[in-house]
Amino acid sequence: MSARDEQAGLILLIEDNRSIAEMVGEFLERRGYSVDYAADGITGLHLAVSNSYDVVVLDLMLPGMDGLDLCRKLRQEAKKSTPVLMLTARDTLDDKLVGLDAGADDYLIKPFEIRELEARVKALIRRDRRQVSAEVLKVGDLVLDTATLRLTRAGQDLQISPIGLKLLTILMRESPRVVSRRDIEREIWGDLLPDSDTLRSHLYNLRKVIDKPFQKPLLHTIHSAGYRLADLDSEVSGAARQVG
Repeated sequence: MSARDEQAGLILLIEDNRSIAEMVGEFLERRGYSVDYAADGITGLHLAVSNSYDVVVLDLMLPGMDGLDLCRKLRQEAKKSTPVLMLTARDTLDDKLVGLDAGADDYLIKPFEIRELEARVKALIRRDRRQVSAEVLKVGDLVLDTATLRLTRAGQDLQISPIGLKLLTILMRESPRVVSRRDIEREIWGDLLPDSDTLRSHLYNLRKVIDKPFQKPLLHTIHSAGYRLADLDSEVSGAARQVG
């Protein structure tokens, strides 16, 4: 068994408020986690890129480079898929959308209960460590290779966040079946369900990537039922062939 398996997880905490950083760091270490610490965005990005962490706990407001820029660089330039829990004092839907669009997987509003932070860290680690069987999923011209995590539509490479990838995998595996909101939330977050904005925000960002640049939408909201990923034109033509 490796050292990584024996410990609860290796966490990078990027937080410029010393009292918050000490409280979080000491609590997590008492719970069996190893914690690295950075007090500014530039140092935090360097550590996040140079090391393999289980979760990055990232404050939004940082000196040197703010949390949004750090998260974007981590995803877009460094191509790191490390789960990111963003800490923010901003509680509007637009602020949450911006954070998730930058590549954050989850967020926690300040002031927060330390046990909830640990629960969200645990959920991100559990989700990230879960084994995914290698397969190629295809809906219309959208193709996901779960072994290489390469996502394409009409031959064009697409980039999405780790949570977006998990969400898309669920919908592609179940396609064309409608998947309920509750089933999606439990599959991604387990028993620690997020607030009502979180899934909606991830779906909004997913639509921007897989549908907005293309003529035909594949992601559909079914009122009061859930969501489905389907090529409706193919379904219609298939049904017509069956009837004929």
